[in-house]
Amino acid sequence: MTTTQLSRLIAASFSCALACGKPAEDAPAAKGTERAKPTQPAEPAPAAKPAKPVVDRAMLAAFKPLPADLSRTDKPASSAQIALGRQLYHEARLSKNHDVSCNSCHLLDKFGVDGDKTSMGHRKQRGDRNSPTVYNAAGHIAQFWDGRAATIEEQAKGPVLNPVEMAMPDEAAVVAVLKSIPGYVEAFGQAFPGEADPVTYDNMAHAIGAFERKLVTPGRFDTYLAGDETALSDAEKQGLAVFLSTGCTTCHAGAYLGGHMYQKLGLVKAWPHQEDPGRFKVTKSESDRMFFKVPSLRNVAKTGPYFHDGSVTDLGEAVAMMAEYQLGRTLSADDTKSIVAFLGALTGEVPQDLVAPPKLPASGPNTPKPDAS
Repeated sequence: MTTTQLSRLIAASFSCALACGKPAEDAPAAKGTERAKPTQPAEPAPAAKPAKPVVDRAMLAAFKPLPADLSRTDKPASSAQIALGRQLYHEARLSKNHDVSCNSCHLLDKFGVDGDKTSMGHRKQRGDRNSPTVYNAAGHIAQFWDGRAATIEEQAKGPVLNPVEMAMPDEAAVVAVLKSIPGYVEAFGQAFPGEADPVTYDNMAHAIGAFERKLVTPGRFDTYLAGDETALSDAEKQGLAVFLSTGCTTCHAGAYLGGHMYQKLGLVKAWPHQEDPGRFKVTKSESDRMFFKVPSLRNVAKTGPYFHDGSVTDLGEAVAMMAEYQLGRTLSADDTKSIVAFLGALTGEVPQDLVAPPKLPASGPNTPKPDAS
């Protein structure tokens, strides 16, 4: 073989090697087939929008909108009675040491509570029960945790004479204070015209009740009940759905979501604190042991601490305890959070024209002095 022939053979072999080593994607496709196109990364699927919470409006029949007015139909209050009641509500001279009024424990600018576990009264003594809100209370089945007063007018008489709260010795002493203040003598005469002696303990309570019946707090939940779906957020509607499905309306229903019945605390599981026997203190009947008036949930997000003894400060904890001890259910953290969101929608509008303390009449020369004893 000549040198020329050898060179040609080597060149041919090198060309064959190049062709055989060519990447597959560059090789011509076989007849009758198509070359596969390079795979492109898949576009991410759009995130699914969360489903809108659905509340069965048929179940909303358990609730009612707040009434616009809680005035008595048997004894409609006059504007003079309401104005007098507003003064008396803030009147600390109705207490023995002139330092405690209705507003001391039921602060109108704090949704009708003082935020304490139990309230401070005469000589810094504390009661054994939490002070419930005065807002919307006139519509409840009764007053106090144990229902010992049928109306707010009757309730208004109690704290004034309670030795731990306002500590006045008797009704006569209260009337003497009121009659010693010329401005009150005039105001009682205008509020109860035609009465020979209008400055009485009963009229004092009647006037305070007339004022408290104006303390109504309608809010977004009432707008929602009236048919406005936009009144509640999606989170609040979801919480309402959980509230309904959990069975909370067993006790918390009606216009006030509570306040309309008595219920045993620890209905399905014994309550951990049983020092206070509830209505048993009033009726002395064993069937009433551990029964309390069901509290209203109106403004509940603003009226802690919770329960009759103010033992729980966190609303979520209170919700979980109610599910466990009243319904025998263990709520998940998400469901608890969801119900709390709904409860926030129950915060209403405080009547601002009634919140600010009014001007009180000046003491007279014979008005008794403060007594801290």
